[in-house]
Amino acid sequence: MTRIVIADDHAIVREGLKRIVASADDLDVIDEAADGNEVVRIVREREFDVLVLDLSMPGRSGMELIKLVHAEKPRLRMLILSMHQELQYAVRSIKSGASGYLTKESAPAQLVQAIRKIAAGGAYITAEVAEQLALGAMPGNRAAPHESLSDREFQVFRQLVAGVSVTDIAAELTLSVKTVSTHKSNLMQKMGLTNQSELIRYAIRHGLMEQLDP
Repeated sequence: MTRIVIADDHAIVREGLKRIVASADDLDVIDEAADGNEVVRIVREREFDVLVLDLSMPGRSGMELIKLVHAEKPRLRMLILSMHQELQYAVRSIKSGASGYLTKESAPAQLVQAIRKIAAGGAYITAEVAEQLALGAMPGNRAAPHESLSDREFQVFRQLVAGVSVTDIAAELTLSVKTVSTHKSNLMQKMGLTNQSELIRYAIRHGLMEQLDP
C-alpha cells in the first residue's frame, strides 16, 4: 500500500484529491496539510511514500518548500500540483527535488497514474520538461536569461509582469519592500532589461504571462 499525504490550502481541493486517490485500492491517504508549516511538521513526524504538494500555499511554499522537504527526507517522492502551466515551473520543481509535476487541469486518472509511477521510483513529467532538463545538462548550452534567475527572483519576476506592485509583493511573500526591490534590481540586471515595459515584452515573448492564481 502506498501511503500518501496531500497538501493544499483549499479544503475542497484536498477533499476532491482524497476522493480520486480513494478510487485506487493500492493508495491510502494517511494525512493532509493546509500550509507549508503543516507540511514540514508531517514530513518530520510521519513515515509515508508520496507527498502530493500544491505549489502555492500560505507560509513556506513553492521551490523553497520543495527544497526543504527534499533536505529533510531525500527519499520521499513528491508530486507537484500547480495552476501554472509554464514549462519553467515544472523544470524548477524537478530541479528542486520533486519527482513529478501535474497541472490542476489534468484528468483524475492522471493523478493516480502519476502517484503510482513516482512511488515506484520513476518520474512523471511531460516530454517538453524532459527535453528542457536534458538541454540544461548539456555542456555549452546557452540558457534563456530568465533561467538564470534564482527561485525567489523568478517568483518576483512573475508577480511584476502580472502587474503586482513591489509593496504588494513584499506583503504576499512576507519580505521587506527593500528586499523585493533588491530582487527586482538583480533580476533586471541578469536579464539585461531596464524598465517594466521591457520586462512585460520579454514575458510575452517567452510565454511567461500566464495569469497568477486569484
